[in-house]
Amino acid sequence: MKSIAVLFLVAISLSCAHQSDPTDPHAGHNMMDHSATGAGYSDMMGRDIKALSKEELAGLMDGMGLGMALPAELNGYPGPMHVLELKDKLSLTAEQIAKTQTLFDEVKSESKKLGAELVESERRLDLLFKEKKADDESVSAATEEAAILRGRVRAAHLKYHLRMMDVLTSEQVVKYQELRGYSKTGK
Repeated sequence: MKSIAVLFLVAISLSCAHQSDPTDPHAGHNMMDHSATGAGYSDMMGRDIKALSKEELAGLMDGMGLGMALPAELNGYPGPMHVLELKDKLSLTAEQIAKTQTLFDEVKSESKKLGAELVESERRLDLLFKEKKADDESVSAATEEAAILRGRVRAAHLKYHLRMMDVLTSEQVVKYQELRGYSKTGK
């Protein structure tokens, strides 16, 4: 039963990871819309790792968020990258800039390491099928490993959104939300 639950969570995770947001240049391939066209997945055959788009693969290797921190970002917890982009408009102090840069460097480093591990776990899963070695046990273990690593990547990004709350004032958080278009008063 645990394997079924893990497979279900992996399927949901991958489905969410591949949903396209037309405003997000880092969004993955929308598999649900693609399959509905009747075209199948033939354009994905050339992928090194079938379950990862080129954009997702590059993003994971580069430590990008890929939308994994949306629960924080869209609920009032700014992320270090965007805070740095808005540092002048947020009137950050030199100390706040230094702390934010440190958090950004840390999340990049941690996410690159974890992203590389996730990519390798997806590669191993892909190889099980490519080499015709997949069976219930190996697939269950490989998908569980990939799900755990995807969760760790996501947790890393979310963690740094939490840490930003110790750097910014409440007024800066409100200003950030307005500048990013999240505030109801800003629309």
